[in-house]
Parts: sequence; C-alpha cells; structure tokens
Amino acid sequence: MSRVYICSCFGVTEQQVKQHAANGACTPRQIASACKAGTDCGSCVRRIQALLGRGACPRGELTEQAKPALAALDEAA
Repeated sequence: MSRVYICSCFGVTEQQVKQHAANGACTPRQIASACKAGTDCGSCVRRIQALLGRGACPRGELTEQAKPALAALDEAA
C-alpha cells in the first residue's frame, strides 16, 4: 500500500485529507484545524485546495444546485 503524503511536516496523507473533508472540513483552514496540515511550512496548502476543489467537500453539491449555502441551511431547519 503506497501512501501519498500531502503534508510532509506532519505526515498527513491524501486519504486523511479526504476523510476530514468527508467529515465536513471544507476549507484548508478547517483541514488544518483537524490535522495540522498546512500550519508549518505551508507548502501543502495548494495541494489541499486542489483536493477540496475536486468534490471532496460535501458543500460542492450546493454549488452544483446553484443554491446559496445559507439558503440550504434554512431549508434543512
């Protein structure tokens, strides 16, 4: 099994970033809060952004539906 490391500073893998995104971390800052990736040298932030931009974030579905995120929250309540 090969691991693709996104953050060398903290040993965070691509799979871990995807898992945090699936759990609701939708921005690089939220990923950083979840696992510290991107908080040391910062060289992985663009890679994290690329992963999140590929549909790993559940909020991507709202964008595809052309609904503002706050309106979708109001509907859910």
